Amino acid sequence: MSAPPPYTSPASGDKPPAELALPGDPGLKPAGPTPSQSRFQVDLVAEAAAASPEDECQAAGGEEAKGRFRVVNFMDPGGAGSPPDAVPAEGFQNGDTVMSEGSLHSSTGGQHHYHYDTHTNTYYLRTFGHNTIDAVPNIDFYRQTAAPFAEKLIRPTLSELHDELDKEPFEDGFANGDELTPAEEAAAKEAVEPKGVIKFGWIKGVLVRCMLNIWGVMLFIRMSWIVGQAGIGFSCVIVLMSMVVTTITGLSTSAIATNGFVRGGGAYYLISRSLGPEFGGSIGLIFAFANAVAVAMYVVGFAETVVELLKDADAIMLDEINDVRIIGVLTIVLLLGISVAGMEWEAKAQIFLLVILITAIFNYFIGTFISVEAKEPKGFLGYKGTEIFLENIGPDFRGETFFSVFAIFFPAATGILAGANISGDLLDPQVAIPRGTLLAILITGLVYLGVAVTAGSCIVRDATGNSNDTISSQFQNCTDAACKLGYDFSSCKVTSDCKYGLQNDFQVMTMVSGFGPLITAGVFSATLSSALASLVSAPKVFQALCKDNIYPGLSFFAKGYGKNNEPLRGYVLTFIIGVAFILIAQLNAIAPIISNFFLASYALINFSVFHASLANSPGWRPSFKYYNMWVSLGGAVLCCVVMFVINWWAALLTNVIVLALYIYVSYKKPDVNWGSSTQALTYHQALTHSLQLSGVEDHIKNFRPQCLVMTGYPNSRPALLNLVHAFTKNVGLMICGHVRTTSRRPNFKELANEQIRYQRWLLKNETKAFYNPVFAEDLRQGTQCLLQAAGLGRLKPNTLVIGFKNNWQNGDMKDVETYVNMIHDAFDFQYGVVVLRLKEGLDVSHIQGQDELLSSQEKSSGMKDIVVSIDMSKDSDGDSSKPSSKATSAQNSPAIQKGGRERECSPTLPLNMADQKLLEASQQFQKKQGKGTVDVWWLFDDGGLTLLIPYLLTNKKRWKECKIRVFIGGKINRIDHDRRAMATLLSKFRIDFSDITVLGDINTKPKKKNVAAFEEMIEPYKLREDDMEQEAAEKLKADEPWRITDNELELYKAKTNRQIRLNELLKEHSSTANLIVMSMPLARKGAVSSALYMSWFETLSKDLPPILLVRGNHQSVLTFYS
Repeated sequence: MSAPPPYTSPASGDKPPAELALPGDPGLKPAGPTPSQSRFQVDLVAEAAAASPEDECQAAGGEEAKGRFRVVNFMDPGGAGSPPDAVPAEGFQNGDTVMSEGSLHSSTGGQHHYHYDTHTNTYYLRTFGHNTIDAVPNIDFYRQTAAPFAEKLIRPTLSELHDELDKEPFEDGFANGDELTPAEEAAAKEAVEPKGVIKFGWIKGVLVRCMLNIWGVMLFIRMSWIVGQAGIGFSCVIVLMSMVVTTITGLSTSAIATNGFVRGGGAYYLISRSLGPEFGGSIGLIFAFANAVAVAMYVVGFAETVVELLKDADAIMLDEINDVRIIGVLTIVLLLGISVAGMEWEAKAQIFLLVILITAIFNYFIGTFISVEAKEPKGFLGYKGTEIFLENIGPDFRGETFFSVFAIFFPAATGILAGANISGDLLDPQVAIPRGTLLAILITGLVYLGVAVTAGSCIVRDATGNSNDTISSQFQNCTDAACKLGYDFSSCKVTSDCKYGLQNDFQVMTMVSGFGPLITAGVFSATLSSALASLVSAPKVFQALCKDNIYPGLSFFAKGYGKNNEPLRGYVLTFIIGVAFILIAQLNAIAPIISNFFLASYALINFSVFHASLANSPGWRPSFKYYNMWVSLGGAVLCCVVMFVINWWAALLTNVIVLALYIYVSYKKPDVNWGSSTQALTYHQALTHSLQLSGVEDHIKNFRPQCLVMTGYPNSRPALLNLVHAFTKNVGLMICGHVRTTSRRPNFKELANEQIRYQRWLLKNETKAFYNPVFAEDLRQGTQCLLQAAGLGRLKPNTLVIGFKNNWQNGDMKDVETYVNMIHDAFDFQYGVVVLRLKEGLDVSHIQGQDELLSSQEKSSGMKDIVVSIDMSKDSDGDSSKPSSKATSAQNSPAIQKGGRERECSPTLPLNMADQKLLEASQQFQKKQGKGTVDVWWLFDDGGLTLLIPYLLTNKKRWKECKIRVFIGGKINRIDHDRRAMATLLSKFRIDFSDITVLGDINTKPKKKNVAAFEEMIEPYKLREDDMEQEAAEKLKADEPWRITDNELELYKAKTNRQIRLNELLKEHSSTANLIVMSMPLARKGAVSSALYMSWFETLSKDLPPILLVRGNHQSVLTFYS
């Protein structure tokens, strides 16, 4: 191993200063890191020398940086008394790693041959990355909650690793720190898992719950009847069909549950995190309600069984219905007590009930092999040959159909989400949910199949119960199985009043079993366990729903109590709902709706997997691989079909409720972002359609004004933003361009943050636009960047929209040159150009309080708020780049302060009259325009953009009542002809208009006073080349290209007079219009100076209502062909 070259620090031979000693030495205590010091210290001496006090904002930033990484001090800069493995403070930096300078230099500072003692020096025994600024991979960086020791670890930001050392205030230390000792690891584990919290494994938490929920009353009371109706064959088909639906749903549940960490909330959590809050919120509410009502359903089933026993014993208290109510209420009170006692007690109760249930099932199977002669007249003839099996293999529907029998059985197969519903109480949901759910489906399915086959093999469909109905050996006309086995039950087919057999006796399994009361205990166990599981599931799901604040009024139920965060309020609500439905005691109508609610949940879980797979998001990578997107889609369709098979009106009602809740949540737009597959698919579709669109040539019929609007900050020029949004909303693209110029180094991180912040502001204000800021040396260069790079594929701007530069006569003429060249650049890029002028101005950023909406938005989202105060250096409306013309950033504008100190740092000044008028004018396009006019002065054919914009504008709600008046130029002797020609053209374009005015006097000379006013305005900008030598004139023109030459003025005299005359006509005809849209005058590039061009603009548009100067790119945007 070759040694690195010697390194000489600025103080290589000196003793390090005392203030750099270790904190551990009481005699050499440092002063602590100053704000300018890096928390990832590289050269302490250099940093200490460069240290300087900063302002309190930076100090606060330094404090915020503390605690993110543990400081690892394994060096003694003093040198004396250092342990052998110490690393001196003055280090040699090799990329990220601080190396020991002591190993490079002798104590006298001289050089020597290097010998690395890797056995005694523990520096070389450290784990890779222990002393590096750059963090090694660590699971804690990816957690959303606090890491061990109650501090969330955050990896170093890119800025912390990449920026210059004196830019960011950090705390010194290293990212990865020392390795944890076994004691520290144990403490960390204990911190992550608080004492006393009960977590369940896959057997106790999922398998047991699912089996108890799936094995319901149906197993003991209805399964034998289903075999009698459908036969063994169709009964197995019914069970297998149900298993197909539940298995596909189980596979889908497993896929979602293994695609990341699963918290509490069960089906709601899985669906909401996959499909988003709209589907999750709607299904979560009905799923929680379905579980709450299911509690009542199961408890009533239990109470009815108890009342039957009381009836047999002649011990009825009041009457049957009231006895059901009394026993039901007492039962649910007992179950509530078990649930509130804690999950551990509830789990113990479930285990106890499962033991009883399994014992009852085994009791039945054993009973089928025990032949008892007394049971034979009741139809139980045992496994005597194949006659009974062959007779019962086919169906014998009596008043039922295959689908009606399937509808009766299918609710018995539900309950597969019982384990997933308590996902927050599982030790490892990603393992427990797939393993427990799928195994429960398999075991319960096999048991149902076993019951179907055994019941159909040893019990006949009809029996009289009379032991005298035997057949003598002489009787030979036997056709059925009972007859062949010595019994004559033929009277049952005649009278249809037999009480025994598969078709007639719901208690067949009790009769067949080895010990009858055990089946009754099994019925009790099945009903109580299902009721208990539903009583626990409903509050857990409801609590998760309330925590997410999807429905704001329900947040009261989000609070949890105790170490397990038990939803006691949810338990009480579930109890109230359960008692209410128990007291109704008529659950036959509500039962199909409950089944449909569960099926709707299953359908959406299946659809979630299909949707996530279709979106092809890189984040969709479940560790459970045994799923298929098309199988999941088939499962979703099957669930919907089964919903209608069970009960068509209940299915319709379920869909209506889900749709209503979906619409409500979509309307409320909860402020959550869970990275749902809906977002992923939206992106996927947008990308696909954008690429498809790029392969199609533009057509005139599909032309849309796609505007690049130079607004600066979007809230700086509200009138410009609102007007353009009025004709681009739902029609075309709108990009708010913002050129940031700065004398200091560009802060791209700040630019990215502002892009996010103002995009959020646009969304909050329901403005359908994008915000696109750029850094550039000047406005023209930034605009050129935006003109070239803004947009994507066909979604690119084709029209530049700017505000008129109101203060052009007072500012620097270089800015005017930039402004005019910006218009020329747009035409060079084949853009149309639109200029908006309001006589009051456009820029309101210097007025305090105009940005209150943005401020409240930022406060609510936890970001720094921005309040704009009076900035006395009000800039132009056209320049969107100057820091003084808007609320810039906290770094370069004194008008903006961080935190809550805005009021102190920027005193409020009262608004003057001009600012009041400016604010009123800036809001005029937000209001409904009423009955007015939009005057279109279509003087020159630019392709039709001048006409298309007003048409789109008047189609909007706010401008609907405004009529379009069209003004065109013409000759006095052809006024009628020109009017008819224009009317014909407009009718072919299918554009409504109220009036067409032909201006025959457009070429009349303007009034002398107006010409004189124009001459006076341009006087300061003239070159006056006749008054100086040619060389001096050329040099002045080269230095100040905006100056107006006498030759230029003479050459464009007619055009100048036209602008003056047009202003006179505008005042005459359109002084009361809501908006004027007018053809923009063009200036030939290089021939017309900036000052003259701006003078035309100024003259044409002064003292008028809001005026929009429009010039298309002379490509047709209107057509009358179909």
